[in-house]
Amino acid sequence: MKKVSVKDAVNMILCHDLTKIVPGEFKGAAFKKGHVIKEEDIPELLNMGKDHIYVWEAREGMLHEDDAALRLAQAAVKNGVEVSEAREGKVNLIAQLEGLLKINVFNLTRINGIGDVSIATLHTNRVVNAGTVVTSARVIPLVIEESKIKEAEEICANSGGLVEVIPIRPLKVGIVTTGNEVFYGRIQDKFGPVLKYKVSAFGCEVIGQIYAPDDIEKISAAVKELISQGAELVLTSGGMSVDPDDVTPAGVRAAGGQVVVYGAPVMPGSMMMVAYLDDIPVLGLPGCVMFNSTTVFDLVLPRVLAGERINRQDIDVLGHGGLCINCPTCSFPHCPFGKGQ
Repeated sequence: MKKVSVKDAVNMILCHDLTKIVPGEFKGAAFKKGHVIKEEDIPELLNMGKDHIYVWEAREGMLHEDDAALRLAQAAVKNGVEVSEAREGKVNLIAQLEGLLKINVFNLTRINGIGDVSIATLHTNRVVNAGTVVTSARVIPLVIEESKIKEAEEICANSGGLVEVIPIRPLKVGIVTTGNEVFYGRIQDKFGPVLKYKVSAFGCEVIGQIYAPDDIEKISAAVKELISQGAELVLTSGGMSVDPDDVTPAGVRAAGGQVVVYGAPVMPGSMMMVAYLDDIPVLGLPGCVMFNSTTVFDLVLPRVLAGERINRQDIDVLGHGGLCINCPTCSFPHCPFGKGQ
């Protein structure tokens, strides 16, 4: 790129858009990047206040902003994401399907530390719709050293990319509602309808709901029964506190479930349990899921439906950002809740 007088620019290639503004009439690019300057363009350029312009001067080891941004975006993409055209050094990455957005946060930070490049994303582990812009990649200067783009490409290549959208699987769901108060008809079950609503939003089918008293063996039998009926995800509601009558975790263990974590650094939802029985996820849900619009369940469910096997660290990192501030109108997921990474 070099600066030249407009009068000397004939037959040279413009290396960036030139914006023209006529108040109340027009605002846009009068001349596009890549335009070859002609003799008849000179009066118009002068009228736009352009006595000098930047023209493309190809030099080995340097890249134009658009070419560099496109390479940066293409390196970042994994699955479920498409790349827009480059414009003014910026390229958008757009979700191709509804699913769980995954960002390699560590490598994102590394790339942004290279200098002269900028990648901004939505939070990782967020559910996005097809057509959502999930990432914007930008090159700051009009031209950039190719070595910087190569460094970013190497980082992405070594980690298999940076941005991915994983499809949500509509699983068959079984619900075990525990508690003597519901089993014996002392109160109406209000947990089941909430769970059915939340899983149906992801296309899941509830194949059965079993009511069980506060009895370890009966809770165990209910979990195994639903799995035998084809449940691919089991949700247990109630019986998750430390009260002596709350024995749901014990019932899941008695069924053969391996408890990964019991207790989460998220409020509301600190008494949640994640377990697996023959690779089938079993989630123990505390009472807050019944009353609060957004809880730990809303953070974990999409990841389970996307096929992730949840481990202890996955839950532990939710503590940073895991305190809901109970906004008068809930805006989740457009809020910091659960966005600790």
